[in-house]
Amino acid sequence: MSHPRPQAAHHGAPHAHVHGQENGHEHDHEHDTASQAELLDLDAEVLAEHTASITAWLPFEDGPRRIVDLGCGTGAGTLALLRRFPAAQVTAVDSSAPHLHRLRAKAAAAGVADRVRLVRADLDAPAWPDLGAPELVWASASLHHMADPDKTLRQVHDLLAPGGLLAVVEPAGFPRFLPEDAPADAPGLEERCHAALGHHHAEYVPHRGADWAGKLTGAGFAVEAERTLAVDIAPPPTETVTRYALATLRRMRDAVAVAVATALTPDDLTALDRLLDAESPDGIPRRTDLRVRTERAVWAARRP
Repeated sequence: MSHPRPQAAHHGAPHAHVHGQENGHEHDHEHDTASQAELLDLDAEVLAEHTASITAWLPFEDGPRRIVDLGCGTGAGTLALLRRFPAAQVTAVDSSAPHLHRLRAKAAAAGVADRVRLVRADLDAPAWPDLGAPELVWASASLHHMADPDKTLRQVHDLLAPGGLLAVVEPAGFPRFLPEDAPADAPGLEERCHAALGHHHAEYVPHRGADWAGKLTGAGFAVEAERTLAVDIAPPPTETVTRYALATLRRMRDAVAVAVATALTPDDLTALDRLLDAESPDGIPRRTDLRVRTERAVWAARRP
């Protein structure tokens, strides 16, 4: 899951974008985009069942035929929506050309390339490209990265066909993987990482955790339903979960390294680096106690 702004980088994966790190080096940018795309793909694979449950929950009597996926990333939502609504066409919008290229390849492999239209666009720009008049707009892990989400919601309201539905999916930050007493030399480390990122995101991602129900109502929508989906995937971890944990914690390590206010000590950072070291006995690849825990809040809002 990537964000619609050029510097943003995630759709569904929460949690994956690190603000304030652009240094002008193209190689670093390409590496960051590639690592983020990997994390988005892992997020999509690990949480596929949960994403499918969200699409199944959407209140539709007759399935939509025109769908827009705002901030589609590498396509987790797009492909889930195509599976859920077999008669639908999806317009997938993102600012990242590499992510859209990846989505194109996935759609071709799934045999649905003819049902996907890819649009590269900055949704913070004053004018949007022509996205048609969809019956469903899907916005997963993207709205909180908009410069002005209230304006974006008004634009989505006007974009939707009368009676159309907006589905907003907002993740609760980075998922958690470690037991509370892990690692042995720095128990509670993961929670301290989340606390450090909370300070960081309060400055750089001010709309995370916003009152989305209030914002939806303010933009003219009628909120029909909302739910919180708890994810808890018990150990032992699959290979994909292990790779997901490693990729997520690496992104967290990058983020806490630049956090203005951090709750981490030098010893904490050393312990975190050991977790990320594949050769370390305490490294993530060797742990059998990893557990995926996260939440997604979902709103279904209708244009009257």
